[in-house]
Amino acid sequence: MAQNDDVKVLKITLIILAVISLVYGFGFLFVPGILVKLSGGNPVEFSWLRWPGGVIIALGIGALMVSSKPEKQGIFVTSMALATLFSGLGMLYSWIMQEGSGAIWFTALPTCLLLALSGLLWWGRNQSKGIL
Repeated sequence: MAQNDDVKVLKITLIILAVISLVYGFGFLFVPGILVKLSGGNPVEFSWLRWPGGVIIALGIGALMVSSKPEKQGIFVTSMALATLFSGLGMLYSWIMQEGSGAIWFTALPTCLLLALSGLLWWGRNQSKGIL
């Protein structure tokens, strides 16, 4: 029973990661123009958004798959914890340095989501060491 409680944080975090990844991924892949318009930023070539959209969707699907059976999936969990950490730190740098041309919330929201997800993934990974 205690092992199930230890894995619960990881499973829930992976599902949250999957949902966020799928939302952003589908946005980047299928409607990048809407995202650019929403951000209020300078125009960008949609191909620069579409290819990472596909990658983000794949990671979201992977997170869903691992959330249902996280045993021996430590490499994936660690990779996602690192991906969200590095992406969040990159976004934080852009936010602090005011690199974006669009609305601040469009940088702030993913920054906070990524860093929070990273923290949850590291926490869930630590609690689930026994099965990973």
